[in-house]
Amino acid sequence: MAPQFPPLDEPYRTALREAVDFITARYDPLGIVASGTIVRGDPGPSSDLDLYVIHAAPWRQRVQRRFNGVPAEIFVNPPGQVRRYFASDRRDGRPITAHMLATGVVVLDRDPVVEDLRRAAREALAQPPDPPAWALRFKRYMIATAFEDGTDVADSDPLSADMILHVAVREMLRYRFLSANRPIPRDKDLLRDLEALDAPLGALARAFYGAETFAGRRALAEQIADAVIETRGFFEWESDPQDAPD
Repeated sequence: MAPQFPPLDEPYRTALREAVDFITARYDPLGIVASGTIVRGDPGPSSDLDLYVIHAAPWRQRVQRRFNGVPAEIFVNPPGQVRRYFASDRRDGRPITAHMLATGVVVLDRDPVVEDLRRAAREALAQPPDPPAWALRFKRYMIATAFEDGTDVADSDPLSADMILHVAVREMLRYRFLSANRPIPRDKDLLRDLEALDAPLGALARAFYGAETFAGRRALAEQIADAVIETRGFFEWESDPQDAPD
């Protein structure tokens, strides 16, 4: 079956054709799915082509290349690995693989497995994240200790403290989605989606990133920590016993 290309403006039209030629010459693809803002028709200045390649070989690969001046990310995986990504992405609250396959355009379809995976991707997107309790507990602990690290050096090294607090707050905002069994948005959508999920927290987050002084950001970070992880540092907990192979 010959590739079927969606209607795109230049330079994307030629870029996609060159990318597909590269893929078919280098791999033996069962299918190729193109996704992302370029394919959806609303590219930005730095948008790239996202190309998901399904093949039968028992290995995976990621390739970053330019075609006709357009950056492209190529993800090459066998069907079994794709299904494992569906499961792990759901646990992590970021259904990236399912979103690419469910919302993308099939450029090449040589095997029924392509539509099987797209059907499974749509089903995966319809399911809420499913992080186990231990994973949420561990993530909450790591965020709390990061926040504590930042406050520990606030007086001696305020620049490092500021950096650490920014990282900790970002993770708190992501945790808010996971704890609500909601997918974690892309960073470019995080504040907007947070306001829709939790308006008071969204206002605190915008105030944090807009604060002009470290003291102001620190005070707001403390409010965010109290609201989201309900602690500002070390707390007692224990993991579930897990197998540890020799």
